[in-house]
Amino acid sequence: MATVRDTVLAYIQKEILPGRRITYDTSLISLGFTNSLEMVAAKTYLEAHYRIRIPDEVATPEAFDTVESITRLLAKLGVR
Repeated sequence: MATVRDTVLAYIQKEILPGRRITYDTSLISLGFTNSLEMVAAKTYLEAHYRIRIPDEVATPEAFDTVESITRLLAKLGVR
């Protein structure tokens, strides 16, 4: 079974940044790799995949800046 971190990484590599190599710590937003539409798409995917709701007030650019920060956000929401 894939870890949450690996699931997030795989989604971003396949759907948002195909053909790019990223790590868990690659800055996705601050380096300009993603835009707000991609962030919303990732949020929607994660909500459906993990059957959770990510409140808009915590779905900040900082929270979606790296795979690690997304994983931390999901952990706060009870995803393990």
